[in-house]
Amino acid sequence: MELQQLRYVVAVAETRNFTRAAERCRVVQSALSHQIAALERELGARLFERTSRRVRLTSAGEAFLPAARECLEAADRARAEVAAATGEIRGRLAIGAIPTVAAVDLPLALKDYSRRHPRVHITLTSAGSAELIEGVKRSTVDVAFLGLPPRAAPKDVQSLRLGGGELVAVVAPDHPRTEDEVDLQSLADEPFIDFRAGAAGRVQSDLAFAAVGVQRHVPFEVSTADFMVDLVRQGLGVGMLPAAYALRLSDVRRIRLRNAPARVEHMIWDNRPTPAAAAFVDLIRAAQTGTSPGGSVDQD
Repeated sequence: MELQQLRYVVAVAETRNFTRAAERCRVVQSALSHQIAALERELGARLFERTSRRVRLTSAGEAFLPAARECLEAADRARAEVAAATGEIRGRLAIGAIPTVAAVDLPLALKDYSRRHPRVHITLTSAGSAELIEGVKRSTVDVAFLGLPPRAAPKDVQSLRLGGGELVAVVAPDHPRTEDEVDLQSLADEPFIDFRAGAAGRVQSDLAFAAVGVQRHVPFEVSTADFMVDLVRQGLGVGMLPAAYALRLSDVRRIRLRNAPARVEHMIWDNRPTPAAAAFVDLIRAAQTGTSPGGSVDQD
């Protein structure tokens, strides 16, 4: 059994197509098919069911795939560890972030990191805090940036508290309210545009309204801040976003809240970070403290 055979199996499983898998692996399809067939003979079981229309994993393939991925990840990590021992950071770095991250300038950090470590392949995914926490736990995300209510904290991962801030109300430019600052209670009769129920961003707002003893109506539930802002601009309701993030927005009006909801941003990473992830954490920590990158990534 060879690592290249495992790569071919993973590629076919993910693309569900031998031709696309061969293109991804940069080999001719006949070579890929031959290697997978050889592996199936060695294992004594077919990994894929092939028809003229589709390719899918057999039960044996379903059992084999997680172990194949683990082997490839272990091999990649071994290469990265050896390279790090000789002073070079390489490998892959999967970053996840909430859309409204504001405690760090993430594009600038990624640019700086890429300049320092050009041999690291970086990917970025935008998702909700709960999804990102699970991604780090499953090792599909190396480092993630979250926004949580002040009393919440990430569990079973390494973390660094980046900072906190209050939320503000955002309304359309022609909204009839003229105040620069209001109480939450005065907004209770307004239609709201917010994240889906249960999302960390939604929980912050729900807790704040519950604390002042009022209920609000949320007819519009969205999954992204951009969509929320688009609906706000059309005058369909009031949104609530972190103040630092709201400052970036155009064509909306910001209203401060006297009893505002708050959130805290965290950076989280795996308990055994890869050299690439450790270097990125070190870079962000240095930016937060105003020091030069270098040192360990202990849990706070």
